[in-house]
Amino acid sequence: MHNPTDAPSAWVQRFAGCIPAGRVLDLACGGGRHARLLAAAGHAVLAVDRNAEALATTVGQGIETSCIDLESGDGAVELLQPGTFAGIVVTNYLHRPLLPLLFASLVDGGVLIVETFAHGNGAFGKPSSPAFLLQPGELLAAALEAQVHVLAFEDGCQTLPVPAMRQRLCAIKWRTGMPAQLLLLSEDV
Repeated sequence: MHNPTDAPSAWVQRFAGCIPAGRVLDLACGGGRHARLLAAAGHAVLAVDRNAEALATTVGQGIETSCIDLESGDGAVELLQPGTFAGIVVTNYLHRPLLPLLFASLVDGGVLIVETFAHGNGAFGKPSSPAFLLQPGELLAAALEAQVHVLAFEDGCQTLPVPAMRQRLCAIKWRTGMPAQLLLLSEDV
């Protein structure tokens, strides 16, 4: 679990400004480092985690919390309704059945920012189980299947803040006829 004083991910910081006005979901939020970043940017944030203690450190102005075990029961399905969120941030968490729901639960023009561990991370430590590691290109393939506009994708080894294998994605839910200025976002980041 992240410490509530941990700095937000550089990847999330880089793309948080692309999220349009509206409600944002910080999924598997841990100590709330991204929920605080997004609330400070003026978003109404729903921070979700299964750890009630972590959620207690996340509470703040503009942040609503919800204790949900995303991997059991109907909590995730009820949460991730189509067209619900202007933005979704997910870091250091993978539950593959949620991927299609994440894309679908974005409003038109909504932004999904994901950063999690990838195949080969076992060489650096935990997680090391294939159940918790994305396969090469897996996140990009899910985005292409969802027919979203991919702003950025990375798949490889990072050295800072600690060595790890990671995949990162930032994507916009696109529909025909959306304003052209959204295309300019990829040039601004």
